[in-house]
Formats: sequence, C-alpha cells, structure tokens
Amino acid sequence: MLKPLVGGSTAGEQWQMTARRQSKVNVKHKTKYKVTNWAEYDEALRRRGEVTVWFDEDAADAWNEPPSGRPGGQRRYSDLAIVTSLTLRAVFHLALRQTEGFVSSLICLMALDLKTPDYTTISRRSAALEVPQQISNHTGPVHLVIDSTGLKILGNGEWHAFKHRTSNTRRSWRKLHLGVRSDGFIEASALTGSEEDDASVGVVLIQEIAASVASFRADGAYDTRAVYDALGEAGTQDIDVVIPPRRTASPTPGATGPWGQRSEAIERIAEVGSRQWRKESGAHQQARAENAMFRFKSLIGGRLRSRTFERQKTEARIGVAVLNRMSELGMPKSEAIRA
Repeated sequence: MLKPLVGGSTAGEQWQMTARRQSKVNVKHKTKYKVTNWAEYDEALRRRGEVTVWFDEDAADAWNEPPSGRPGGQRRYSDLAIVTSLTLRAVFHLALRQTEGFVSSLICLMALDLKTPDYTTISRRSAALEVPQQISNHTGPVHLVIDSTGLKILGNGEWHAFKHRTSNTRRSWRKLHLGVRSDGFIEASALTGSEEDDASVGVVLIQEIAASVASFRADGAYDTRAVYDALGEAGTQDIDVVIPPRRTASPTPGATGPWGQRSEAIERIAEVGSRQWRKESGAHQQARAENAMFRFKSLIGGRLRSRTFERQKTEARIGVAVLNRMSELGMPKSEAIRA
C-alpha cells in the first residue's frame, strides 16, 4: 500500500505529476514541421480517391490470354487482368467477390466486350502471379533507408486479449521489409516469415536495386559484415553509411570503405556518446522507412487477408505498387519551424 507523502498525495501520484511535468518539457523542445506545398499535396490526396478508371486499347487487347499452342485447357485471362483486379481490391479494400463485381461494373460502364475473372480465378492465379515492378522516373544514385514491420495474419489484437483476459499465443504475423528512397518511393520490398533475420533480407534488397546507392541508413539490426560488403558492391565510391554499431562492437584497424566508416562511428561514439553521434551522422533519417510503413498500414492495411504464403507475397507486392503510385501523385514537402 502506498503511503501518503507531502500534501496528502501518494508516491504514485507524485511520480505521475513528475512524469507530466517532464513530458511538457519534452514537448516544448520537440521540433515542429510545416508543409510548404499544401496546394499540390491537397490535390494529390484528392486524386488518390478518384474512381475514374479506363482501359486503353492496349490494355483491352491484352486482357485475354492468347493461345499457348500447347494441348490442354487454355488460360482465359492474362496476368494483366489479374493484376488489375488485385490492384482495385487493394485500393478500395474489397473482398474477392466484391472485387469481381467491381471489375464487372467497370467493364459494363465502358461498354467493353470483355469477360470478368471470377473470384476463384483471381485467388488461384495470385499464388504464382508476376507483379510488374513500378518504374520510377528517378535518375542517378539513390539515398536508401531500410527497415521492416509486421503484418498480422492470424489472431486478435491487444484489446481483445485485455478485454477477454486471454493470451496472444495464437497470434502470428509476417515481416514486410522495405527499401525506401529519400523521396518516399519504395525501391525494393520483400515479405518473409517472422523468424527471418533483418540483415540477411537487407542484403537481398540492396542487391535488387539497379541504381547505385549514394547513402544508406538503417537501425542496429543491420550491423553485420554482409550488409557492409553488399553496400561496398552496390554503392558509389563515396557512399555514406550510417548504421548504429552494436554495444560490443570494436573498431577494425586499417579498415576501408563502408566497413571503415563503421570503425570511425565506433570511435566517435566512444568520444561524444551515442546521442551526439546520431545528431552528427544524420541517423534520424532512418525514420523515413518508418513513415513509409505507417503509410502502408494506413492506406493498404496492417493485416494480410490471403491464406497461403505465396498469395500473401503477391498481396504485399500489389500493396507496395499501389503505395508507390499514390506517392508519385504527390508527397508533402516540409521544413522545420524554429521556435
């Protein structure tokens, strides 16, 4: 039992008051930002919700699968038709049957002589579907940030567990790994099991990027020699690598390249401390990946609806393509407000 202290308040109440005062102090010093391109960004947000969809002649001609020339049953719909259906499903958060009805209504409104893939065909074909990679108009080296987040596939959330006094032992999720450019465009992505190591998947994402990497930011989970070696191969000659080293890390005498930057970071942290090093190195830019994950969960969703792993991979790739398309419509530009 907590004993009353000065003024009749308990130790717990005094601790809460101290925490409130400390939080107010922290809020005063928190950096604030303002958006400088509200007109363009406002128009981009409106365009994200438009339902103006049309099929050009090339898309209508490629809707049906051409004969393969091999014996047996032939595919009726091309990959383009399945990708289009799954994209509309992700944008408007539709179930498979509602997706079939939505696509059918669009074809009917445009008076096209096309058939609609039924929901079982959409589900079956999504397991081995090749989703075309979004083509970016960016040229030159990229500034890359990598991180991962969890997408739920089974079990209820924390509120259900608290309300019914149950555990989350049946809860399961997948890991979505994103390689994000400085302007918010997702250059590479991968969906893995929850047990996969972030650093090993990060190496694969770095190798998938066609452009050279000018700078790289990530959290301490990517502090491995394999990641630095991959950056040495994929990066420019003067690549800037900022990864918080592990607490037990020690510098490597005579190291050069990205691995040499790690040794310099370890020595600098020993001199000025981790907090000051993060300010000097720009490690806070790693938050760009967290912003991309927040946009993904807000616009696409934080739960995968597909049942099998292969279909879940396709669902995640479709979601990334949709998010990139929305980002290309317009992104906010902000600047810090000085008090």
